[in-house]
Amino acid sequence: MNRAPTISTLAAVILAGAVHAQEFPQRPIRFIVPNPPGGSNDLLARLTAPRMNETWGQPVVIDNRPGAAGNIGAELAAKAPPDGYTIVVTSMSTAISMTYYRKLGYDVLRDLQGVSLFSTQPNVLVAGPASTVRTIAELSAVAKGKAGQITYGTPGTGSSQHMMGELLKISGRIDLVHVPYKGTGPALNDLIGGQVTLVFSPLVSAIPHMKTGRVRALAVTSPKRAPATPDVPTMIESGVPGYDVVSWYGVHTAAKAPRAIVDKLNQEINRILSLPDVRERLSGLGMDPSPISVDKFNAMVASEVTRWAKVIKEAGIRQE
Repeated sequence: MNRAPTISTLAAVILAGAVHAQEFPQRPIRFIVPNPPGGSNDLLARLTAPRMNETWGQPVVIDNRPGAAGNIGAELAAKAPPDGYTIVVTSMSTAISMTYYRKLGYDVLRDLQGVSLFSTQPNVLVAGPASTVRTIAELSAVAKGKAGQITYGTPGTGSSQHMMGELLKISGRIDLVHVPYKGTGPALNDLIGGQVTLVFSPLVSAIPHMKTGRVRALAVTSPKRAPATPDVPTMIESGVPGYDVVSWYGVHTAAKAPRAIVDKLNQEINRILSLPDVRERLSGLGMDPSPISVDKFNAMVASEVTRWAKVIKEAGIRQE
């Protein structure tokens, strides 16, 4: 007959988990980056890994596994042994993928558990040098007379910037046509060259072009103005109600990894994010280090999944 676990049994399980956490790690940690080297995800992992190694005396090996909007790497982590020795960089795109792709080999809420939030990053909507549009209000007015002609470039279908455009179409009632690229760089190059009208870009990628006048910022997507560009209004200030989108980057591991080990990973990553040199480096790249607890991070990811599911369904843009 099956019996409920006794208090002593539960205590033994908790104690065993605590002992494992004290001994963790005893071998190298695999840190999956589901993107090519050089991007924001890769930078965060490479900034963190050597400091984890200094603390624990075990190598933290970066494993770049790009493809399928980051889902190849995330699925590898979801199906890895649940022991905390495989972690993966996740992002807003991870939450989007839950609804955007009809067939996904893992469930971020069921098969992965959050470890920590790395950082948040504002994005900006920019127009090219040939455009006369300077505000969101002007964009709305122009779009009404050019149905199907106002294009916006992004790093790809299903990306966070793709969803920013879809949300602007819904919330601002602006007719826009999505043009996917293989990265932000190519999209900005075509914007400067006049092949697309607008680009949703991470602020850090757009600032160099903004300074030279090759692109013009219309609005940032965050709820508050970005310290790096205090003169650029927010979407909300520009008349788009409730428009509040900040890209985020975090760390997940397999769902059934012992909570004591997950907590230990969380504490180490949060410690690293609090280091003055790390904060200065990230701030210089337009990122805001955002250490939080395991539970708060998991709650945030769940809310992001729900939020973008509504946008995707309303926009009718799911992919097979």
